[in-house]
Amino acid sequence: MKTQLKPDEALIMETKPHWFTLALPFLITLTGSIISYFLGYYGIITVFILLVYFFYKLKQRTNNLWAVTNLRIVDEYGVFLNNSKESPLEKINNVSYFQSFWGRLFGYGDVQIQTAAEIGSTTYSLVENPKELKDTITQMQEAYKYQQIKRQATELAQAIATKQQTSNTEIASELEKLYELNQRGILTDEEYNARKIKILNI
Repeated sequence: MKTQLKPDEALIMETKPHWFTLALPFLITLTGSIISYFLGYYGIITVFILLVYFFYKLKQRTNNLWAVTNLRIVDEYGVFLNNSKESPLEKINNVSYFQSFWGRLFGYGDVQIQTAAEIGSTTYSLVENPKELKDTITQMQEAYKYQQIKRQATELAQAIATKQQTSNTEIASELEKLYELNQRGILTDEEYNARKIKILNI
């Protein structure tokens, strides 16, 4: 994957289009090369063009990949230009996959991701191990939600502790003032004890 990971990000899974996507380009190149054998000089040019076409499709498959991290899904594609788009895990509403008979036989299929973003849904076609990709995304979603809940709980506990600490400091300050007033004779012992009980909520 060419996309740079964030400091707190880890690559979980990476997959790409199935080798089956090269079957048709290979057959076209092979058949065209056999026919071009009988065309002489023009046949050599045709074979060269067919080979360029096949290696282009090969490079296209190599550069077209989907990566799942603990924060997002990254889709990279392009031969001469590098293109990338991503879907944050918290924006994904649903993940599903489909495999035809041949897909189950050879291990490829389509994975559809529905997101809350403007693009709505994205379909990854002819993916290697579509079930594994779908399951990995689902697992990372659950792990991400758990981490978010854990983080929120930690922040809440810290906020409560800070509030309690502030409250205890204020109570100590009030008691100190009452004691000083009592020592100076401004408050009687009864008044001092009554106010102290009120502050401490005893």
